[in-house]
Amino acid sequence: MTHAGAHSTLSGKRIWVAGHRGMLGSALMRRLAGESPAELLHATRDALDLRDPGAVLAWTRDTKPQIVFVPAGTVGGIRANMTYPADFLRDNTLISVNVIDAAFRAGAEKLVYVASSAVYPVDAAQPLTESALMTGPLEAAHAGYAFAKLAGIKMCETYRTQFGCDFISVLPTNLYGPGDSYDLENAHVVPALIRKAHEARLRGERDLEIWGSGASRRDFLHVDDCADGLVHLARRYSGETPVNVGSGADVRIAELAALVMETVGLDGALVCDRSKPDGAPRRLLDTRTLQALGWHPSIGLREGLASAYRDFCARYGEA
Repeated sequence: MTHAGAHSTLSGKRIWVAGHRGMLGSALMRRLAGESPAELLHATRDALDLRDPGAVLAWTRDTKPQIVFVPAGTVGGIRANMTYPADFLRDNTLISVNVIDAAFRAGAEKLVYVASSAVYPVDAAQPLTESALMTGPLEAAHAGYAFAKLAGIKMCETYRTQFGCDFISVLPTNLYGPGDSYDLENAHVVPALIRKAHEARLRGERDLEIWGSGASRRDFLHVDDCADGLVHLARRYSGETPVNVGSGADVRIAELAALVMETVGLDGALVCDRSKPDGAPRRLLDTRTLQALGWHPSIGLREGLASAYRDFCARYGEA
């Protein structure tokens, strides 16, 4: 049930962003800074370990957040997920359980739990609709992470059922933009392509090599758009069903790489290493629920890549 008529105000509230230093957490802090007057609450990892239930409960009792956003989590690329599945399952389950329960016990009015599109079954029909959740096996490469995120979704559902909490879950697509990780061992496709293209240009090269044929299709959303979508949902959605947050469109990896080359300044050829895997042929979120609530993204892929590259240059390399 959508509950599109439910409206919540954020102005004047004490708003806690758990995981405020991550890419999405930072974007939420930027977005929420405009919700005036509002008090933004946050704590660094050194000051508050979200895996420690006693510490989280004590912190929320002291600060009494009224609105809670939960983008916090232990994240990484496929290699990290496959190497440390127990860490991803343990850390993300603990974070979900501790923050959601502490928010309830502190009397929070609203909680927005950020799950992941990784919770969808590996063989679910495309585009991915919210009704496909838990209808089949997860992709083995990140099953630990996905199970933990499913636990967070179920916590929001059960706290709603048992205690009447207005706790909602969201399922973002592939995010990119300021604050991304450019570690090639763990980076997702957009930051990895940006770094590879930038380093190729610095070496005086013109071409860019990608894995696979470049034919697989993916849905990409700028992190600032995602943050805006989460704020919109915090105001206008109070349903039990998780909501997809995506761009509503997908693009071939070869097209994405060509745009990255244009952004970075490579004018050579795109070289496809077909000995490497393509991954799933398509991953696209169905965003009709979010669109029906009146939200659409505003940052196009070309514009978004330009902002991501500016951020990369500011942090890691010459412009």
